[in-house]
Amino acid sequence: MTAVHETPAWIAEITMAELERNPYPFYERLRKECPVAFIPALGFHVATTKEACQEVGGNSDIWDGLISPAGGRTFGHPNVLNANGPEHDELRGMVEPSLQPAEVNRYVEDLVRPIARRYVEAIEDAGRADLVAQFCEPVSVRSLGDLMGLQSVSSDKLREWFHKLSVSFTNAGVLENGDWANPEGFKPGDEARAEIRAVLDPLIDKWIVEPDDSALSHWLHDGMPEGQVRDREQLYPTVFVFLLGAMQEPGHAMASTIAGLWTKPEQFERVVDDPKLIRRAITESMRWTSPIWSAVARTNKVDTTVAGTFLPAGSLVMLSYGSANHDENDYNAPSEYDLDRAPVPHLAFGAGKHACAGSYFASEVCRIGLEELFEAIPNLERDEDKEIDFWGWGFRGPVELHAHWEV
Repeated sequence: MTAVHETPAWIAEITMAELERNPYPFYERLRKECPVAFIPALGFHVATTKEACQEVGGNSDIWDGLISPAGGRTFGHPNVLNANGPEHDELRGMVEPSLQPAEVNRYVEDLVRPIARRYVEAIEDAGRADLVAQFCEPVSVRSLGDLMGLQSVSSDKLREWFHKLSVSFTNAGVLENGDWANPEGFKPGDEARAEIRAVLDPLIDKWIVEPDDSALSHWLHDGMPEGQVRDREQLYPTVFVFLLGAMQEPGHAMASTIAGLWTKPEQFERVVDDPKLIRRAITESMRWTSPIWSAVARTNKVDTTVAGTFLPAGSLVMLSYGSANHDENDYNAPSEYDLDRAPVPHLAFGAGKHACAGSYFASEVCRIGLEELFEAIPNLERDEDKEIDFWGWGFRGPVELHAHWEV
């Protein structure tokens, strides 16, 4: 029989609050001592090394896609993250056409650049801003919202929805008996879902009889027999996934890129002076602080052993991509942001069949947003009087990013 690691006693002392504030010290120790470990506070295993995440995430013969119980409570089933087999193929086939690189290249400039320019113009004469609240998140949510067909929903409301869904999704703490440690933590997500349905139901009614070029209209019609549309209940769980992860990721990646570059002022200046370096800066940011830090899981169809830990069939293993992207076996000084780092592939967008469908779109939103920001405000500086606090274990990024510049 394969030898297994004993779960170190210190793991039982990890709290949800500590993970949300700063998961890195715990996961660094897990990578060294127990790369696949059961975390009592979460109620499931986590894979923390790059090798373990790739082994689990890339082998669909043994591992099915899944999300955490809190994620299932937030999104419902089936969604594009926890469906498998033909059901997953159907959902991926529904969402992927508008996210393929060739298709994204067709529309992304006309979609995103005017949005980014508008939000730059709103702040450039003020001489200071919280870039998270006033630029990065609004550009992110407005770009995806308009792509999906939600032009009638304000950017503030879209931001509110993804923040509420995030609170619900990351409310993963459980008691020893398996009950939720904080059942009240799901209320924000419930409120957001009810609002989303109230807004989308009339739009869906319209798209059923008057299809247009919005992504959600295509989700209803594409691939269906003539005269038929997909049931809206088949759409909603994946809509909730997009209104959280797909709205959060580009905005927090932009913010983390700026924050990372600020740790190396000479690198920041190089990127501002040479926009061709923005793609590289974003790639390093995605590795340095992965926006979707630990939000995707798998369950095994048969008994198996990963990184020395025996996992009976039906185990839930969370893939901690944020930890894998700090794996010392692949990256030197992984906690440092470094534009000149050797280009070792990262796992910020996942692995295997359930890898992020919108990775190219997200990267392009980041690129265009930063191009517009750095061109309009090249003398952007960090406000040294304000701390840059990162937050989140499931999703991670700067809470605020205060900047100032000469007008």
